[in-house]
Order: sequence, then structure tokens, then C-alpha cells
Amino acid sequence: MSDHLIWVIVGMGIVTYIPRMLPLVLFHTNHLHPRIQGILKNVPFAILGALIFPGVLTINPENYLYGGIGAAAAFIAAWLNLNVIVVVLSSIFVLYGYTLL
Repeated sequence: MSDHLIWVIVGMGIVTYIPRMLPLVLFHTNHLHPRIQGILKNVPFAILGALIFPGVLTINPENYLYGGIGAAAAFIAAWLNLNVIVVVLSSIFVLYGYTLL
């Protein structure tokens, strides 16, 4: 194995380890400011929206309503403060029901 490949693997390990280590080092107390807790609580939904929104527009180019229905189901489930997995599954089940019609 070449030295270059070893350094690439070591670099990837360091880059992967740093984001996992920093929260443990920076937030070593159990008490966070309530504003930071509120922001961190909404991060999964924000990331989920950023990942899924482009797919909503391109899921079925012949029928844009298909993506809109799935997005609406996910939005309603998220609005009800359901778990992220429940949000995704609700959208899947609604779209499955829509395709059966």
C-alpha cells in the first residue's frame, strides 16, 4: 500500500472523528441555553427538508401534484411534532394510497 493511500485513510478518519468529538468537548455540561436547545431540536427537520425538497419537485415530472401531496403529508406530520421517522413514513403511506387511486 502506498504512503499516499495511507495518508488519505488517516485524513478521512480525522475528518470523520472531529465532528463526533467536538460536541463532547464543547458541551461537556448537561445544561444548554434554552435557545440553543430549541435550535438543536429543529435541526433534524431542517436537514430532512433540505434533503427531500429537490426530490419533491422531480419525483414525477408528469404529475407535480404527486410530490406536493407527499410534501403536504410530511409537513402536517412535522407540524404535529411527530418523530422524524413517522414524518417520512406518513408521506410514504399517503403516496402509496394516492397511487392506488
